[in-house]
Amino acid sequence: MLNSPRTTDTGRAAGPGRRTPVSVTAPDPISREGAISQLRRHPEIELREATGPGTVALLIEDALDEAGLTRLRRLVRSEGARAVLVVGTIRENELLDVIECGVGAIVWRREATDHRLVQAVLAASRGDGDLPSDLLGRLINQVGTLHRGAAGRPGSPSLGLAAREVDVLRLVAEGLDTGEIASKLSYSERTVKNVMHGLTTRLHLRNRAHAVAYALREGYI
Repeated sequence: MLNSPRTTDTGRAAGPGRRTPVSVTAPDPISREGAISQLRRHPEIELREATGPGTVALLIEDALDEAGLTRLRRLVRSEGARAVLVVGTIRENELLDVIECGVGAIVWRREATDHRLVQAVLAASRGDGDLPSDLLGRLINQVGTLHRGAAGRPGSPSLGLAAREVDVLRLVAEGLDTGEIASKLSYSERTVKNVMHGLTTRLHLRNRAHAVAYALREGYI
């Protein structure tokens, strides 16, 4: 799955003594208090009431609907937070919408232990992607279908990715972190970070998961 434990181009990992600010939104007080109780056990987490730039917004939903997507868009685009979605079920046609909202980390509610929540929160704070492997497979299938439907259509946009950008994104999709990608491609970690920063900035992509989704959609990987 998309999961990288080190720093990336779009985010900075918390250093020693640095805590990650997190706000929790849930449809009911029991779910919210349960998540807060789990996160409170971890000293690297700083719980906050309000969201904003630099904050990770953990959003809990039973099932995603248009109102949930609207909340995600507001958290990421209007309030500048990074988002983690904890969800019971998600339909195929909603998955790409969630990724394109700027959500890089998704956790199934049935798997939402305190360790799993903190892992997703820290990944999101760095701008990394963290998707369950079954969801990554569904994402690949969905964007593959979209790509085949668009193939041959005149005027279809092309990302114009450079070969080394494709190489890096392919390894990101396989779950490698920055150091592992650098080793595989015989690049420095700085080069890998610059490649990711360049393509996400140029294409206005929000994080690694979003970049992989676009590359899959366009048939590059």
